[in-house]
Amino acid sequence: MPDPSPDFVSDFPLLKEIVNLALEKKAVELIAMDVRGLSSITDFFVICSGDSEPQVRAISDNIRRGTPHKPNHLEGYENLNWVLLDYFDVVVHVFGKDDRDYYNIEKLWADAPFKEFSHETPETPDN
Repeated sequence: MPDPSPDFVSDFPLLKEIVNLALEKKAVELIAMDVRGLSSITDFFVICSGDSEPQVRAISDNIRRGTPHKPNHLEGYENLNWVLLDYFDVVVHVFGKDDRDYYNIEKLWADAPFKEFSHETPETPDN
Protein backbone atom coordinates (compact mmCIF):
# COMPACT_ATOMS: atom_id res chain seq x y z
CA MET A 1 0.00 0.00 0.00
CA PRO A 2 1.15 3.56 -0.53
CA ASP A 3 2.12 5.82 2.33
CA PRO A 4 -0.83 6.76 4.54
CA SER A 5 -2.43 10.09 3.68
CA PRO A 6 -4.30 11.58 6.66
CA ASP A 7 -5.63 14.67 4.89
CA PHE A 8 -8.71 13.25 3.20
CA VAL A 9 -10.56 12.06 6.34
CA SER A 10 -10.89 15.44 8.03
CA ASP A 11 -12.17 17.01 4.79
CA PHE A 12 -15.28 14.80 4.64
CA PRO A 13 -17.63 15.03 7.65
CA LEU A 14 -19.56 11.80 6.93
CA LEU A 15 -16.34 9.82 6.56
CA LYS A 16 -14.95 11.26 9.79
CA GLU A 17 -18.22 10.57 11.62
CA ILE A 18 -18.29 6.93 10.46
CA VAL A 19 -14.70 6.41 11.60
CA ASN A 20 -15.52 7.85 15.04
CA LEU A 21 -18.69 5.75 15.35
CA ALA A 22 -16.73 2.58 14.56
CA LEU A 23 -14.05 3.53 17.07
CA GLU A 24 -16.69 4.05 19.77
CA LYS A 25 -17.41 0.32 19.56
CA LYS A 26 -13.72 -0.62 19.58
CA ALA A 27 -13.45 -1.61 15.91
CA VAL A 28 -10.06 -3.15 15.18
CA GLU A 29 -7.81 -2.80 12.15
CA LEU A 30 -9.80 0.27 11.11
CA ILE A 31 -8.73 1.97 7.92
CA ALA A 32 -10.23 4.60 5.64
CA MET A 33 -9.27 4.43 1.97
CA ASP A 34 -9.58 7.17 -0.64
CA VAL A 35 -10.59 5.36 -3.83
CA ARG A 36 -11.57 8.44 -5.80
CA GLY A 37 -10.19 7.99 -9.30
CA LEU A 38 -9.68 4.27 -8.70
CA SER A 39 -13.29 3.17 -8.41
CA SER A 40 -16.57 4.25 -9.93
CA ILE A 41 -18.44 2.58 -7.05
CA THR A 42 -17.69 5.08 -4.30
CA ASP A 43 -15.22 7.72 -3.13
CA PHE A 44 -14.17 6.13 0.17
CA PHE A 45 -14.06 2.76 1.87
CA VAL A 46 -14.05 2.30 5.61
CA ILE A 47 -12.90 -1.20 6.51
CA CYS A 48 -12.80 -2.58 10.03
CA SER A 49 -13.18 -5.76 12.03
CA GLY A 50 -14.92 -6.96 15.13
CA ASP A 51 -13.62 -9.75 17.33
CA SER A 52 -17.04 -11.42 17.62
CA GLU A 53 -20.50 -11.40 16.02
CA PRO A 54 -21.90 -9.20 18.83
CA GLN A 55 -19.13 -6.67 18.22
CA VAL A 56 -19.71 -6.71 14.44
CA ARG A 57 -23.40 -6.03 15.18
CA ALA A 58 -22.56 -3.26 17.67
CA ILE A 59 -20.21 -1.51 15.22
CA SER A 60 -22.75 -1.75 12.39
CA ASP A 61 -25.63 -0.58 14.58
CA ASN A 62 -23.64 2.34 15.98
CA ILE A 63 -22.80 3.54 12.47
CA ARG A 64 -26.40 3.10 11.23
CA ARG A 65 -27.89 4.93 14.22
CA GLY A 66 -25.22 7.60 14.47
CA THR A 67 -25.19 8.88 10.90
CA PRO A 68 -27.64 11.56 9.78
CA HIS A 69 -29.39 9.23 7.32
CA LYS A 70 -29.81 5.50 6.82
CA PRO A 71 -27.46 3.68 4.47
CA ASN A 72 -28.77 3.35 0.93
CA HIS A 73 -28.03 -0.35 1.07
CA LEU A 74 -27.31 -2.76 3.91
CA GLU A 75 -26.08 -6.27 3.30
CA GLY A 76 -24.82 -9.16 5.43
CA TYR A 77 -26.44 -8.06 8.67
CA GLU A 78 -28.28 -11.35 9.11
CA ASN A 79 -25.02 -13.37 9.13
CA LEU A 80 -22.63 -10.84 10.73
CA ASN A 81 -19.58 -12.18 8.88
CA TRP A 82 -19.27 -9.20 6.55
CA VAL A 83 -21.69 -6.29 6.91
CA LEU A 84 -21.73 -3.71 4.13
CA LEU A 85 -23.28 -0.28 4.64
CA ASP A 86 -23.50 1.81 1.47
CA TYR A 87 -23.77 5.57 1.89
CA PHE A 88 -22.95 6.21 -1.81
CA ASP A 89 -19.86 8.37 -1.16
CA VAL A 90 -18.69 6.07 1.64
CA VAL A 91 -18.99 2.28 1.67
CA VAL A 92 -18.39 0.67 5.06
CA HIS A 93 -17.22 -2.94 5.43
CA VAL A 94 -17.46 -4.43 8.93
CA PHE A 95 -15.88 -7.87 9.03
CA GLY A 96 -15.56 -10.70 11.46
CA LYS A 97 -11.83 -11.29 11.96
CA ASP A 98 -11.56 -14.54 9.98
CA ASP A 99 -13.56 -13.18 7.05
CA ARG A 100 -11.43 -10.02 6.91
CA ASP A 101 -8.30 -12.11 6.64
CA TYR A 102 -9.87 -14.38 4.02
CA TYR A 103 -11.22 -11.69 1.67
CA ASN A 104 -8.39 -9.16 2.19
CA ILE A 105 -10.21 -6.51 0.16
CA GLU A 106 -7.60 -3.88 1.02
CA LYS A 107 -5.29 -5.66 -1.39
CA LEU A 108 -7.72 -4.95 -4.26
CA TRP A 109 -7.28 -1.22 -3.64
CA ALA A 110 -3.56 -1.27 -2.79
CA ASP A 111 -2.93 1.91 -4.80
CA ALA A 112 -5.39 3.96 -2.73
CA PRO A 113 -4.23 6.45 -0.09
CA PHE A 114 -5.32 5.26 3.33
CA LYS A 115 -5.29 6.15 7.01
CA GLU A 116 -5.22 3.69 9.88
CA PHE A 117 -7.03 4.26 13.18
CA SER A 118 -7.11 2.59 16.56
CA HIS A 119 -9.61 3.02 19.38
CA GLU A 120 -6.81 4.37 21.59
CA THR A 121 -6.49 7.44 19.34
CA PRO A 122 -9.94 8.45 18.06
CA GLU A 123 -10.29 11.01 15.27
CA THR A 124 -11.20 14.34 16.83
CA PRO A 125 -12.06 17.70 15.29
CA ASP A 126 -8.44 18.77 15.90
CA ASN A 127 -6.90 15.77 14.06
